[in-house]
Amino acid sequence: MLNENHALIIDFPEFKLDIVHLNHSNLEFKEKAQQYHILDYDIRQLEIAGSPTDDKHMNELKHHRAQLKDLLYLQLKAHHDSKTGEK
Repeated sequence: MLNENHALIIDFPEFKLDIVHLNHSNLEFKEKAQQYHILDYDIRQLEIAGSPTDDKHMNELKHHRAQLKDLLYLQLKAHHDSKTGEK
């Protein structure tokens, strides 16, 4: 969908407390989360403007966003599981 907000808290509501905690306690997570949110915002702005970029560039941006999201998800899951004792 065009202009869909993929903020971490929206896409991973079950990790809301983990997101807040890691943003305050883990510099690497915070930096990657900021990169992710900026990239998500940039993609949404391009979509609103009618994608004034070629398909290859847009796909590269979306692929990069997916890679960042996967990395952040793994960190969130590991943090959450360490608190709950899950594996």
